[in-house]
Amino acid sequence: MTAKNKIILGIESSCDDTSAAILIDNQIRANIIANQAIHEAFGGVVPELASRAHQENIIVVVDRALKEAKVALSDLDAIAFTRGPGLMGSLTVGTSFAKALALALKIPLIGVHHMKAHILAHFIDDASDCKPPFPFLCLTVSGGHTQIVQINSPLDMQVLGSTIDDAAGEAFDKAAKMLGLPYPGGPLIDQLAKEGNPAAFSFAKPKIPALNFSFSGLKTSILYTLQAAEKQDVNFKEKHLNDLCASIQNSIVSILMDKLEKAVQLTGIKNVAIAGGVSANSELRARLIDRKRKGWLVSIPKMSYCTDNAAMIAMAGSFYLAAGQTVGQNTAADPRLKW
Repeated sequence: MTAKNKIILGIESSCDDTSAAILIDNQIRANIIANQAIHEAFGGVVPELASRAHQENIIVVVDRALKEAKVALSDLDAIAFTRGPGLMGSLTVGTSFAKALALALKIPLIGVHHMKAHILAHFIDDASDCKPPFPFLCLTVSGGHTQIVQINSPLDMQVLGSTIDDAAGEAFDKAAKMLGLPYPGGPLIDQLAKEGNPAAFSFAKPKIPALNFSFSGLKTSILYTLQAAEKQDVNFKEKHLNDLCASIQNSIVSILMDKLEKAVQLTGIKNVAIAGGVSANSELRARLIDRKRKGWLVSIPKMSYCTDNAAMIAMAGSFYLAAGQTVGQNTAADPRLKW
């Protein structure tokens, strides 16, 4: 149950995107995101630069969200913010702003778990064609997380498996860096893979028990393959870029799908969703849609709700508020916030 007839401001600042959204019932009236292009020159997110940029952007995105939604500060019923996990400096900016604004307006404050919010984004009215019925399984894949979660209700989630080292999104970005592609490289691999042969190259496949993941060995295998090939031809990467991207993408997505297939078999749950930045990957989405032939009920979010955004924070906040799960002014950002 969500908080009906409530106007909720959502604030997201876990990494390098500053975002603010306005939720009324289950409808998003505004979802403003300020990206930080400054990190491209460094090949990855620089935490100190990210927190500074959040300080510059947060008032701007909140103001724009309010204006787009035609909502005044005095109309707000609650403020939901990302408490964790994420980068400490980035989280602190959003947390501090949310606390100060909630105190000034004398309205409830809701601390939201970032990855749970990715999952609950499915319940935004226009999030997907098919809202997942409970219970359902969700593959949450991002730059920092890779998990299979069983969702029994909006506030009852159980992690069935997670990565023991690197996340799928990081594997995409690190592989892209090896290929000489700019940051963020995951979307570029997806784009270039469309013109490549996914069977052109094979890489080591991790043998991890149960429903856990590992991508460190795959990254090492990619690196060794490239190093060996470049000893024979210094232009190897340039000549085979599309095939390399297709093969790398095939390897990562196959690892994800193999574990998800296993989770469906073990739990008997065929209601399946994906969430997180990597859920925008076209190959992953295509393979999930293909599983409908096996009787799966598949929920895939709109692209705008895949990457970090405040809409999902506001949506999660609505569930939390309805359950009375608010936080006080003594709450703090937690970069390793547990489930």
